[in-house]
Amino acid sequence: MDSLGSSPRALCEAYDLAMLDLDGVVYVGDAAVPGAAENIDGARRGGMRIAFITNNASRPPETVASHLRDLGVDAHTQDVVTSAQAAAGLLAVRLGPSARVVCLGGAGLEEALIAAGLVPVGVDADAAAVATGYGPDIAWRDIMRVAVRVRDGLAWVATNADMTIPTPYGVAPGHGVLVETLSRFSGVDPVVAGKPSAPLLEETMRRVGGARPLMVGDRLDTDIEGAANLGIDSLLVLTGVTDLSDLVTATAGQRPTYISLDLAGLQVTHPGVDLADGVASSDGWQARVTHGRLSVTGEGTAGGWWRAAAVAAWAYTDSTGQHVDIDGAQPPR
Repeated sequence: MDSLGSSPRALCEAYDLAMLDLDGVVYVGDAAVPGAAENIDGARRGGMRIAFITNNASRPPETVASHLRDLGVDAHTQDVVTSAQAAAGLLAVRLGPSARVVCLGGAGLEEALIAAGLVPVGVDADAAAVATGYGPDIAWRDIMRVAVRVRDGLAWVATNADMTIPTPYGVAPGHGVLVETLSRFSGVDPVVAGKPSAPLLEETMRRVGGARPLMVGDRLDTDIEGAANLGIDSLLVLTGVTDLSDLVTATAGQRPTYISLDLAGLQVTHPGVDLADGVASSDGWQARVTHGRLSVTGEGTAGGWWRAAAVAAWAYTDSTGQHVDIDGAQPPR
């Protein structure tokens, strides 16, 4: 895909379910993204159902919903879907009710297994499978025991494979580091429930409903790729980790349908980007690539700048196999 989608209707009218990633979309660390609560309320008034989804498997849904309410966001437990719930759902379907599952993770994973009718057990207990998730208090001896059991044939479902997580002290190793360690030792790749794999989004649609879902996220490699894997549209918001370098080098499977500065993009129309003779035009901006370097001229909205830049860069990459040089390309504030 070398261009973006367009919607003559506000997204909250064109889609009936918004699946919102949390960190970088609704909040950053302990603080709400400015305007997030108001924009979510506005999308609901426009007819959208709202689901809050997260790859973080350590916190139960009620804890997540309580945190959101503390930030002024209207959220209920049933609005929250975690990768732990998706993993538990997968195991419940495969193993049947009351199956015993080794739980190597935090309280969110244990609660999800119980809610799915499964029986969480310790690392040495007889079990039909193991579920792993992020948990800051997991003991190394338990990791070693699970590694050996997976190597010896115990079925394994991982909540997610995120290599990093945000913390108050900076970006830190995520559950994906443990997944990689276990996989390298055992020679086994787990079934992964979280984004960009499909189970978390499928679990969300099953729980919350909606026939026309839209994935909303800040990360290309989980949120946007996850939507592409499932064949649904996506909205990239620029309040999180994705910067211009990430966007212009996005592979075809990680390119969003829409781009917005923030969640206000749910309440507006999204005009198409005109691409002719290598020039991408959007809302007063013209983006082109000359001798491999991206330049954007004109005047208009900040969102239009990002849309034009992305489409021009993607078209150049798709035709040449090279990424653009963004030196000197400065997004408007």
